[in-house]
Amino acid sequence: MATEFLLPDIGDGLTEAEVVRWLVDEGAKVARDEPLVEVETDKAVVVIPSPVEGTVLRHGAAPGETMAVGAVLAVIGSPEEAPSLASGSPDSQDGSAHRETAAAREPPAQGTAAAVQALPVVRRLARQHRVDLRNVRGSGPGGRITRQDVLAAARAADPVADPPPETVSTTRGVRRRPLSRLQKTIGANMSRSWSEIPHVTTFDQVDATRLIEARKVLSEHHGTDVSVDAMVIGATLPALRRHPEFNATLEGDYLLVHTGYHIGVAINAPDGLLVGVLRDAGEMSVLQIAQGTRRLAEGGRSRSLGVDELTGQTFTVTNIGALGGGFGTPIIPPGNTAILGAGRIADAPVAEDGKVVVRPVMPLSLSFDHRVIDGALSRRFMDSVIANLCEPGLFLP
Repeated sequence: MATEFLLPDIGDGLTEAEVVRWLVDEGAKVARDEPLVEVETDKAVVVIPSPVEGTVLRHGAAPGETMAVGAVLAVIGSPEEAPSLASGSPDSQDGSAHRETAAAREPPAQGTAAAVQALPVVRRLARQHRVDLRNVRGSGPGGRITRQDVLAAARAADPVADPPPETVSTTRGVRRRPLSRLQKTIGANMSRSWSEIPHVTTFDQVDATRLIEARKVLSEHHGTDVSVDAMVIGATLPALRRHPEFNATLEGDYLLVHTGYHIGVAINAPDGLLVGVLRDAGEMSVLQIAQGTRRLAEGGRSRSLGVDELTGQTFTVTNIGALGGGFGTPIIPPGNTAILGAGRIADAPVAEDGKVVVRPVMPLSLSFDHRVIDGALSRRFMDSVIANLCEPGLFLP
């Protein structure tokens, strides 16, 4: 019996996804767990594998179309089932009636809109610049059209033209710009966190002299940049082990304390803030953490992170200092009990042995869920983090 493969919820709160391209044509065979289709969600472009082995009898949507979670993404069965499915007679594997006909479609001819290989964000850019993607040669992998290809085509068509405004309409001197899908998702998550979690934020600062020295030695020794993010995460992990309430999720009347340390890392992506997830960070060295955070940042900016790299964080760190900020009031992501913000390291006067001296100082901002964590516990956690940052030898092997 044919299987109706429904679009799964592949992200936190996902309600829909846009089909980018099919990796297996209609009429072609597909193996179980073989990549089937590439879709764009609110946060990333994700490859979805086939749940079964068989022949792809029908695609549920064409490239560029948006589907709701739970809609039929594909029908997979045996070649003999294609005619009967087209007439609507047999049921699918789970016994439910087939919802749509499955008449085979001819593959799109080269030069048609459906044959164009371009991500939805690139297609939107092309519409803004009035560029026909059928006439653009892609320079990306597999001939995919990139943002640079579109901009080059726009300049070639009209070298002096100004780029079109990113607006829907203009009324009385006010430009109305629609939010991107990612921006709307971010807004919904922030509103949910702020309305559901009683936030308290505490502030402190760290003498970063030894931190800077240790980071420099590690970077020079290994021949690679060890980021401030990596050092902060390395200093935070022992505090999370000592105070498990910070590595937890509040669920009703229960606190779910996580045994794994999956650290969320805030990423400044082009369309807004993303949180990449460094899984099992507690088992990593600082060098591995540095490599992992760098990979997450690159993947977040290119929208190429997988679902497991965008969901499931147990504690979150945000580098406010990367954008030049100092103190802040970071909002706790849904499912977390706290978030730590690290500000920009800058010289500041500090008291030392009764004298005022200048030292590199890092601001810290800790927001926590007051239903789970009180002021005393937050202070103990912050003191532990500060001690590690002041003397990295406490957490470095």
